[in-house]
Amino acid sequence: MSALSGRVALVTGSSRGIGRAVAQRLARDGATVAVHYRTRVDEADAVVEHIAATGGTARAFGGDVADRAAAAGLVEAVVDAFGRLDVLVLNAGITRDGLLMRMKDDDWDAVLATNLTSAFALARAAIKPMMRQRSGRIIGMTSISGLDGNAGQTNYAAAKAGLVGFIKSLAKEVGSRGITANAVAPGFVSTDLTADLPESALAQAVAHTSLGRLGTVDDVAGAVAFLASDDAAFMTGQVLRVDGGLSL
Repeated sequence: MSALSGRVALVTGSSRGIGRAVAQRLARDGATVAVHYRTRVDEADAVVEHIAATGGTARAFGGDVADRAAAAGLVEAVVDAFGRLDVLVLNAGITRDGLLMRMKDDDWDAVLATNLTSAFALARAAIKPMMRQRSGRIIGMTSISGLDGNAGQTNYAAAKAGLVGFIKSLAKEVGSRGITANAVAPGFVSTDLTADLPESALAQAVAHTSLGRLGTVDDVAGAVAFLASDDAAFMTGQVLRVDGGLSL
């Protein structure tokens, strides 16, 4: 039997990048996966098709998780479709980088709404069916920027640091109901976002990474799959750094 056989997972922001890899990995481990998208319906459908082609089960669900009602509605739609929710991966996120002195209010508000407030709305909705089941896994996708800070990302770092505090506090609230809450903090990972960085910046990141390379989306997906599995049943309130030794 596969590690996540019989379980249902919702991965927000899973039409591409890390979220796509997480959705595919959880499906490979036996979970039925709700693939979430905001606007990229074609890419989400492609993820669903890939999962089906490799023997898994998935369905695409749309919605803007920055809207609290839409976030709660997304969880409700997944539970209505599959009858339960076992794993919630809080992956949806955006960046609007810039120095604080030039940062617009909209850039702050949008990043906090998508990267942090959505976690509040989604988790609040998800813990209800999880409490009834007396089991569940909530996994937040934070960042080394949220742990160490990063110039030009005060909005992003604040949201990701807030997610760490949110996950740790939630872990204390729901542990008695058999629900764990943990976070994954990726370092520099090869995605569409890092592809936009200057080559000099990427080279500097690799130079400071003990393993001497950028991470891959599969590196991160493996950590998420571990936290979603029974192997991590006695882990909660933890932040798992997947940064290739960048923090050393």
